[in-house]
Amino acid sequence: MTSTDLRTLRPGEWDDWYGKLELAFGESEPPEARALWRELTEFERSIAVRDGEEIVGTAGTLSFRMSVPGGAIVPTGGLSMVSVAATHRRRGILTAMMRRQLDDVRAAGEPLAVLTASEPAIYGRFGYGVAARHVRARIDTARVRLEVPPGTDGVRLRSADPVAALEECEALYARRVPSRPGMLERRPGWERQGVLDPEGWREGASALRCVLAEADGGLRGYARYAVKPEWDAAGPRGTVVVHDLEALDPVAYAALWRFLFGIDLTSAVEAKSRPVDDPLLHMVSDVRRCGLLLRDLLHLRPVEVGAALAARRYAAPVDVVLEVEDPFCPWNTGRWRLTGDGSGASCERTGDAAELALGPRELGEAYLGGTSLAALAGAGRVRELRPGALAGAATAFAWPVAPWLPHGF
Repeated sequence: MTSTDLRTLRPGEWDDWYGKLELAFGESEPPEARALWRELTEFERSIAVRDGEEIVGTAGTLSFRMSVPGGAIVPTGGLSMVSVAATHRRRGILTAMMRRQLDDVRAAGEPLAVLTASEPAIYGRFGYGVAARHVRARIDTARVRLEVPPGTDGVRLRSADPVAALEECEALYARRVPSRPGMLERRPGWERQGVLDPEGWREGASALRCVLAEADGGLRGYARYAVKPEWDAAGPRGTVVVHDLEALDPVAYAALWRFLFGIDLTSAVEAKSRPVDDPLLHMVSDVRRCGLLLRDLLHLRPVEVGAALAARRYAAPVDVVLEVEDPFCPWNTGRWRLTGDGSGASCERTGDAAELALGPRELGEAYLGGTSLAALAGAGRVRELRPGALAGAATAFAWPVAPWLPHGF
């Protein structure tokens, strides 16, 4: 890196620092979003790179706890707010910030680091791999019908103010976190992200709305959404924009989607992020009219290979020696014996002969169960050194529920 100064962000620098982030992304956040991001910024874990008096690089680490296969909630460093000034590219600034960030995550005892990428090609060279994907959908509700399970009619739906209902919705969300890898526990303050609704973000849609699904005297699910009205010569053709939907059981889940499909004066439901195995895809009458688009979502890298692999559970018994080559985090390089099953796991250094060879990026992609080690081997990114080792490890790393991140950071 050139003669730039990398140091911890000071509170008095935040407005300038965040302004440079906005400049790099070509956007200006509304005041209420800026205020929330300032509150969520962990100054002691944020980086400002200066060239003289000018801030030319930004990055922040967020202290998360994330669900992994088996339901354990693992301390995780979330990388966010990364930018390099256009005038200072190709000078090693991003590499220096990535070095500082991963050292910080390791020092904090967080075995995993995660991020969401503005451009997916950026972070692979630092050991991050795509661990979770999501589906975007635009469903033609004038032609697509839902097949709902028995008992759906017994669910009571009630409209609620999104802010007033936030506490009980968050309690339900917390119950959902262990059930799906990639979901984040929400630390204080993060719950407000779900009801942040600046008018400038609505793109012609209504203010945020909320509907609650109740049964047996308790909350079973919720949906936060907006309605974007539109008309043509034939009449109304509005869109229901789904922001969040969580439910504890199939009937509450179905009742919420049926409600969203049936809102008056609309002919489409748009969901910007759903799991790739969303049950909705098995309820619709015509999946071709759902306008599905698959995209990368959560990028992950193991910061401490042994602790990371020991933290999750495995879908089948596994006993395999991994040869890991990790030039950016060299403490991970070497041979690791992974043994585990659905009840627990251990991962320790070993001198035994290696059976699979791979890097941190490949481990990151397979870690949450969303990408098969066999698929990575087919791409030449995982090498089988002992016949049969690949099939056993790929089966063990898989998970019945696809990983998903419900919100950005």
